[in-house]
Amino acid sequence: MAGSFVTSEEMQRGCLLLEALIFANSEPVRSAVMAELLKNQGLDLTVSDVLAALAERYATHAIELVEAAGGWQFRTRPEYASALTKVVEKPRRLSRGAMETLAIIAYHQPCTRAEIEAIRGVSLGQPILDALLEDSLIAPKGRKEVPGRPVLWGTTPAFLESFGLPDLGSLPKREDFLLDRAPTEAAPEAPSPVGETDGTG
Repeated sequence: MAGSFVTSEEMQRGCLLLEALIFANSEPVRSAVMAELLKNQGLDLTVSDVLAALAERYATHAIELVEAAGGWQFRTRPEYASALTKVVEKPRRLSRGAMETLAIIAYHQPCTRAEIEAIRGVSLGQPILDALLEDSLIAPKGRKEVPGRPVLWGTTPAFLESFGLPDLGSLPKREDFLLDRAPTEAAPEAPSPVGETDGTG
């Protein structure tokens, strides 16, 4: 604990404050934001201790406190998700081509369109990029310093949130990443990054 002595009333208030903060945000809340809230409220508590107490409080609930995209949020437990599929709007399912493209970007970022096409072995259609951009899963990450200065693509915090990942270091194996989304199809080989093949973006 941060303080020499923490009362149950202080911990209770800390839990309620972070619970309200996380619940009120549609995106994962970072620890620094939670620490600032506790400090402003005059509570000498560590974020990790309060989160542990809060997670324990929700241990028997249908929702759980999870770490995702560098922050924390409440999510429905997986064992209850299937019961909600007919009453909660499901996000758009990405096409196989979009998932392949997203996997390549995730594991080779930042990369250009030409590099993505070289790895996939097929041309990258604009509708695939548009779908990934519309879902905020990818974003431009500058331009590569080669002739033509093509756009470099990378994933976003929304990508981490969508896949329940705390950071890019938690990415699954490439084969699992694709097979989880299309279990009836074999995942393509994902070779090492390649150099720019032309000057197009």
